[in-house]
Amino acid sequence: MYQKIIIVGHLGRDPEMRYTSSGQPVTNFTVATGNRWVGQDGQQHDETTWWRVAVWGKQAESCNQYLAKGRSVLVEGRMNGERIPQADGAAQIVPRIWQGQDGKSHAQFEITAQTVRFLGGRGEAPAAEAPGGALEEPPAETEEEIPF
Repeated sequence: MYQKIIIVGHLGRDPEMRYTSSGQPVTNFTVATGNRWVGQDGQQHDETTWWRVAVWGKQAESCNQYLAKGRSVLVEGRMNGERIPQADGAAQIVPRIWQGQDGKSHAQFEITAQTVRFLGGRGEAPAAEAPGGALEEPPAETEEEIPF
């Protein structure tokens, strides 16, 4: 079997790079993708989906150096989540679920990027809005809220 996800969107915040204990660079950032449609009521509807992205190796260093909040990117990779073992030895992948400080439950998939393509020019100004509507900040997360 094969799994690949491709998203195109805008960075929701500046990338954050760190190094593993073995010295491997990893950069994390969020990407907003959007969808806009007209409902049966004739009203325009917008929805924004937030994706967490992890990039490893030399590409992580490039993302950290050249990307910034609002920049357009194309991300190709595989989707990660919680692995739930099944009776037959297989596993089911479900979103990671955690409870925020506000008491609300949150669920999210993460993309491990294999390719990140920078879209637009180097001096591109941050986008005012995502493809599907206004670019809002993703929900704030603290280290305590993230179960991994």
